[in-house]
Amino acid sequence: MGETGHHQHPPPPQVVAPPPAAPPNLALSRGPTWTPAEQLHQLQYCIHSNPSWPQALLLAFQHYIVNLGTTVLIANTFVYRMGGHHGDKARVIQVLLFMSGINTLLQTLFGSRLPTVMGVSFAYTLPLLSIINDYTDEAFASEHDRFVHGIRTIQGSLIVSSFVTIILGYGRAWGELTSFHFNLFLSRFFSPIVVVPVVSLVGLGLFTRGFPLLGNCVEIGLPMLILLIISQQYLKRLHSRAHVILERFALLFCIGIIWAFAAILTVAGAYNNVKNATKQSCRTDRSFLISSAPWIRIPYPFQWGTPIFRASHVFGMIGAALVSSAESTGTFFAAARLSGATPPPAHVLSRSIGLQGIGMLLEGLFGSLVGTTASVENVGLLGLTHIGSRRVVQISTAFMIFFSIFGKFGALFASIPLPIFAAIYCILLGIVAASGITFIQFANSNSMRNIYVLGVSLFLGFSIPQYFAMNTTYDGHGPVRTNAGWFNNILNTIFSSSATVAIIVGTVLDNTLEAKHLDDRGVPWWKPFQHSKGDVRTEEFYSYPLRINEYVPTRFL
Repeated sequence: MGETGHHQHPPPPQVVAPPPAAPPNLALSRGPTWTPAEQLHQLQYCIHSNPSWPQALLLAFQHYIVNLGTTVLIANTFVYRMGGHHGDKARVIQVLLFMSGINTLLQTLFGSRLPTVMGVSFAYTLPLLSIINDYTDEAFASEHDRFVHGIRTIQGSLIVSSFVTIILGYGRAWGELTSFHFNLFLSRFFSPIVVVPVVSLVGLGLFTRGFPLLGNCVEIGLPMLILLIISQQYLKRLHSRAHVILERFALLFCIGIIWAFAAILTVAGAYNNVKNATKQSCRTDRSFLISSAPWIRIPYPFQWGTPIFRASHVFGMIGAALVSSAESTGTFFAAARLSGATPPPAHVLSRSIGLQGIGMLLEGLFGSLVGTTASVENVGLLGLTHIGSRRVVQISTAFMIFFSIFGKFGALFASIPLPIFAAIYCILLGIVAASGITFIQFANSNSMRNIYVLGVSLFLGFSIPQYFAMNTTYDGHGPVRTNAGWFNNILNTIFSSSATVAIIVGTVLDNTLEAKHLDDRGVPWWKPFQHSKGDVRTEEFYSYPLRINEYVPTRFL
């Protein structure tokens, strides 16, 4: 009998652990990566490149229109409360536009050298209300006399407070110490971690000029907002030629279409039986500027009379001047970002604020209603059109000065309903706010310390001014109410500004909380932009024109 065999199971295969996988290529598995970019590369024209003259004229006219909206808004807010009539409002708008044109030209030539329009500043709201209240109970021969008396008091306050800004700027206290080139305030203590909330809140802090103002006439403002987004972002894809035209000039087309729509509603009687506030916001014939504006009038110094100087009002105006300087600083950083320039160094910030003080002095002499600041809305227009050309903004000053002198023509465009401007500002202010967020790329966004500084600065920058706004009465009395009225005006003005609060909170936290490495704060990237010789591009972007550098003392460069 043969050997009986049995089935033997083969040994189980040995499980061999696979070799450790190589780390995945993030660039392939998660898409492309982006390195920090000091300059935006999607701009079609940067700060020192220029479009053709026909395009430059149209783009400059857009800057004029955008600036016109806030000018009309501030005149509507204060002129009638001061006792003025329609003719006074027309003259005030003319002066504001004239000074805006002069100061913009000065800043683009001898100040920041950035493509920034110098527009009216709402930081002067509380000092203006204080002046209005002081004259409300006084006896005047007419309401017009009360208005003129108030304007003359504003003149005196602007003249005196302008010297504070001039000294801060040209004394280098705003940017750096004169002899040692060590930064004293904005440069030494600033870093990208501070710039982010400051620039972001320069845009977001003006949210009341957006949808809350648009909501006063939704049937006009909302179509404007939707049409601008669709035409400027989507319809431009239809054709390469349409891409260029709509990206740069969709704003003008949309204004024309919605303005005509508002005129049709007005003529058709859609607003005959509505509240007076709705008529003011929606109708195209309620500004009364065309009938009241003179054909030709050149603003001149002391046109309202001799300035009136009152110490209590001067202190309040000084607080507003400091706030407008802080807001201009944040706007300058946004303008540099959206025009393809490097961040403005300390000496440029100093001379910019000093020149803003000189502009404030001129505004006091010419009888302006408020001082000027760098226009956030116009900086947003740089990002909307992808045109950061300095020349375009300089050309826009010709429109401002022309329409301020030939009042009837300027009054035509000033009759555009404010909700149309509000729809535009919803986009432009958002672009500026987003440009501030981009500065975080130069610091460590994964640092818990930085997240804390950013979060607290942003939140308090929103929350504190909102508290002050909610607790400020109609006649301008804020939550700070001591026996010293001048002290109240200064603190209420400072803490009503989102950008100013962000500067204070962000600077304190960023310079007192310990960082493991300076790289976390972005200091190595920030340092070269602190002085005139730190980066080779600084002279290219910020040097004076026409070889003026050769004749200006080094301390003023």
